[in-house]
Amino acid sequence: MSAPIRVNSWNSWDPLRRVIVGRADGTMVQAPEPAISRDWPDHGFPLGTYGPIPPDMTAAATEQLDNLASLLRHHGIQVDRPEPLDFSQPVSTPLWTHGSMFGCTPPRDVLITIGNEILESTTSYRSRWFEYLCYRPLIESYYRSDPDARWEAAPKPRLTSASYHAGFWDEYRQLSRAEQIQRVRTGHLVLTEAEPLFDAADIAPVGEDLFVQLSLVTNRGGYRWIRQHFPGHRVHAVTFDTTQPMHIDATWVPLRPGLVLHCPERPADPELLGYFTTNDWQVIPAATPMRGRDQLPPLSFCSPWLSMNILSLDTSTVCVEATETATADQLTGLGFEVIPVPFWDVAPFGGGLHCATADIERDGRLEDYFPRRYGRF
Repeated sequence: MSAPIRVNSWNSWDPLRRVIVGRADGTMVQAPEPAISRDWPDHGFPLGTYGPIPPDMTAAATEQLDNLASLLRHHGIQVDRPEPLDFSQPVSTPLWTHGSMFGCTPPRDVLITIGNEILESTTSYRSRWFEYLCYRPLIESYYRSDPDARWEAAPKPRLTSASYHAGFWDEYRQLSRAEQIQRVRTGHLVLTEAEPLFDAADIAPVGEDLFVQLSLVTNRGGYRWIRQHFPGHRVHAVTFDTTQPMHIDATWVPLRPGLVLHCPERPADPELLGYFTTNDWQVIPAATPMRGRDQLPPLSFCSPWLSMNILSLDTSTVCVEATETATADQLTGLGFEVIPVPFWDVAPFGGGLHCATADIERDGRLEDYFPRRYGRF
């Protein structure tokens, strides 16, 4: 890391100067646990089984991640990479033992930079309890190098059986879509409120406002902890009408001041829409993905709307998955320079271009993009 380090990021569009790009090495189909169980019998992993993702898939994902890192360096951006662990090893705390870890492809889930602070999230999967260790050497170097940097870690959760609703998935799958949506709106999903839990990828920072999605990995306790931890910000709990809420960055994507991309299949809370439009933001429905659900890579737990999971280099330049031409055309029409980046091979390892990166430094300052209140916002 030869360039001077300054921890600083207030939004997702200021000019990007330093970023972490994940690695695919050793990623696992993780062992079953209370929060999630994988079931891919057609690809060698029926319910209850786990193990390393096949080497050919890992090689393909590694090539695309390395290509992204090279592209970003070509644009003058400093790129750092995590240090993978042996994710196949069982892990334990004094309260539980789990059969495997997961990987370190999506740093966005674990880390978020708000201003000059790097925050480690709790995560809610036992398989990801130790994932922060992959990033600690980098965080330590940032902290040593930038005298103004803050480094915080949210309370490490216990993740006992009390943190999960027993039998949730069997019950949830029997509900109608309307009943599932109601569960989403009320936050009554797999996580209980026994302790604060959140993934960093459920936070969308927009200057003085932080939008926190309540989801399958973020509970109200997690939202409350974020709100209390950032008293200088307006922190909002938000939901969308989707039966599988998982990270906000493929549903609600602020692109630049005054413009946000919204997944049309996941309607937003009317008060959230009102808050944006009252403050003169355009809310644009995202273009339809080029892939259907039957065209996703094997072992992928992502949706086709990963097409929205873009990485902004500045207010006029965005990276978009190379085959998502409808999204690229839409963004070109909105005045962006679009850089196509092949990336669907990374989906089984944890997501898209935004998921696989974590901003450390963007040139910018704290601004208020929402001077007018609306409803509860």
